[in-house]
Amino acid sequence: MKNPLTLIPYFILTFFLIPQKKIFGQVDESLYSNLEWNFVGPTRGGRSTTVVGIPSQPYTFFMGTTGGGVWKTSDAGLNWVNVSDGEITAGSIGALAIAPSDPSIMFAGTGSADPRGNISTGNGIYKSTDY
Repeated sequence: MKNPLTLIPYFILTFFLIPQKKIFGQVDESLYSNLEWNFVGPTRGGRSTTVVGIPSQPYTFFMGTTGGGVWKTSDAGLNWVNVSDGEITAGSIGALAIAPSDPSIMFAGTGSADPRGNISTGNGIYKSTDY
């Protein structure tokens, strides 16, 4: 019997030489040829560090950023509004949570780790009862 390891090159050659079939449901990439880049995020927010959504409102999300507070979208990210200006005195948001019992209650943990070697300090956890 031949050593099974000597068959590996044949398997590799067979894989690359036999045309691969398209996977069922795969989209033809030529359909994307006319798409153009379109910026839809907030104009200023810094790096996002946390995102949370409301399950009963599939287009509503909140984003916490390192230098721009908390942002909200109600149209799946097409438009963003800052909802923390004047309310939270720390600029960096490290965590967001929606209360499972009431989606209008949200908690924002301030401060965040910075992968560049420094951290943005926070000053506690804030609670909102009106989104």
